[in-house]
Amino acid sequence: MEQHGAHSSPSSTGSPPPRRGRGPLIFGLLFLAGAVGLGVSGILERKKAEAELVVATEQAAIPTVVTIKPIPNTKTEDLILPGDVEAWYEAPIYARVNGYVKMWYKDIGAKVKTGELLAEIDTPDLDEQYAEAKAALARAIADQKLADITAERWKKLLASDSVSRENADVKAYDAEAKHAVVAQAQANVARLEALEGFKKIVAPFDGVVTARRTDIGALVNAGSGPTPELFTVADIHKMRVYVRIPQQYIPRIREGMDAVLTLPGHPEETFPAKLMTTANAVSPDSRTLLVELWADNPDGKLQPGTYANVDFKLPPPPSSFRIPVSALIFQQNGLQVAVLDQEHHRAILRDVKVGLDLGKDVDIIAGLKEGDIVINSPPDSLSNGDLVRVAGEDEKKGAPAAKKEQLSEAGK
Repeated sequence: MEQHGAHSSPSSTGSPPPRRGRGPLIFGLLFLAGAVGLGVSGILERKKAEAELVVATEQAAIPTVVTIKPIPNTKTEDLILPGDVEAWYEAPIYARVNGYVKMWYKDIGAKVKTGELLAEIDTPDLDEQYAEAKAALARAIADQKLADITAERWKKLLASDSVSRENADVKAYDAEAKHAVVAQAQANVARLEALEGFKKIVAPFDGVVTARRTDIGALVNAGSGPTPELFTVADIHKMRVYVRIPQQYIPRIREGMDAVLTLPGHPEETFPAKLMTTANAVSPDSRTLLVELWADNPDGKLQPGTYANVDFKLPPPPSSFRIPVSALIFQQNGLQVAVLDQEHHRAILRDVKVGLDLGKDVDIIAGLKEGDIVINSPPDSLSNGDLVRVAGEDEKKGAPAAKKEQLSEAGK
């Protein structure tokens, strides 16, 4: 019985059944966590790889550009314009009296002095009037003397009451009237005498006779009517040169600036001139400013009425920079250049205005400022705000902000 009891089952004795091991469960959980970790790590690696691929692609798409610094323009600019050369003084000389040319003494090209005789006019009608006026003056003087004697005599008779005061006053006033007639006759004689002086045509100033449009026996009339002038005299010791300046160059024109004249007839010579005055008004027809230059003419090579090329040395316009023409961008927005922003990783397009075109280079007179860095030969596809890479510049130093911005955008 005892042996049987020793081999009895645990259930028969009432003790609890033994537990199963937890190792498999823990192992499974660890395996699951590892699998999840590997999956997450793979996803992150793939996302990072994708981001780096995007950045690499975008970095490869960023154009590499060459930059230049605009050169401030300090050189003078030649502005050559046509000019009209005119005499210092030029006077057409007309007859002041009617008559016939009696004789002329100076022909074209003759050098004359002030008051020198050019021609004489025969004036028979004027001579007759002058003689008549002198006779009228002599008669008026005789009448005046008689009236004075009569008035004095009646004044004495009035003192003795031999005549009435009324008659004495009439004689006195008659004498005054005769004085007025004499004055009138003297004025008429003086007028005709002055006209007699105009029978002689004289030079008004030192110069040269540039025209003679009369001959002996020619009928001349007083005044500057439809008939041509008898002579033209010009003072050519100094010349006036008139030039019209286009409106765009007016701000750079200053009184007192020097210029150089060249003439077609003297291609190897130059003549200095100085700008002395301007019209201070722009012509509405041509939009030009008329300026006057003075040029000495000691040897007479400058002649009135000639054409001259006037070379002005213009100072550079303010805020003018010189850049290669290859830096210009021609788009629908007009003429532009691309400059770098402050971080040097984006292109900014600016509207510019071109001044002088030198072929390979151009002067930019508006749109650039000192310190700007200009992109030379920019890509045709370049737009405002595009990322760029500067050639020869370290990537980490040159465009860190651009790379961070790309990584940030790729990671979203």
